[in-house]
Amino acid sequence: MKLRTFMLRSSLVVATSLMPMLASSETAPPATADMPVSAQATQTPAVAEKQNVALETNYGKMVIELFSKTAPKTVQNFLNYVKKGFYNGLNFHRVIDGFMIQGGGFTPNMQQKPTDAPVVNESQTASSLKNKRGTISMARLPNPDSATSQFFINLVDNNFLDGNASKAGYTVFGHVVQGMDIVDKIAKVETSRKGGHGDVPVKPVIIEKAYVVK
Repeated sequence: MKLRTFMLRSSLVVATSLMPMLASSETAPPATADMPVSAQATQTPAVAEKQNVALETNYGKMVIELFSKTAPKTVQNFLNYVKKGFYNGLNFHRVIDGFMIQGGGFTPNMQQKPTDAPVVNESQTASSLKNKRGTISMARLPNPDSATSQFFINLVDNNFLDGNASKAGYTVFGHVVQGMDIVDKIAKVETSRKGGHGDVPVKPVIIEKAYVVK
């Protein structure tokens, strides 16, 4: 598999050559990025140990189990966006088969949505969590603490994105427990360039609704 640089073009775009970037100010795998409004880490209230979030898309539904105990700040950040309906109507704007699918920052017409302040990178403190197939991680810019709303779901084991004692990686904060077939279906869509961004689905892959599963 080719290791491709994910550069999120917008505000979160420039992660190292082999690292993902969020589109706009936050980039997951390098592709586009969305820039955070401020550089302060998200405050983290206590989170339940096990929480699931459903993403209903026009391709089907997927359910993600969040790793609240291991990556509490990242999980709380994601839940904050989910609970206020931030992701509803946004799309998976970057799809690279054999690598990952990325979303959480752009509308179907590739307009970037303003975000909250970035969250602190937990890839080193939560280094036991790896970017394996089916896991969900935060996209960001080259600055490790630049992730805001954008995330990506790994289609294969992308170990080169992991953090360790000597370097920050891309924080893993959950994994798909239902609907991986939907993720794989999205991975196969036709893509092209749109609005200055590459790997954009020709037919928008829309997150119709994101919500906490009771």
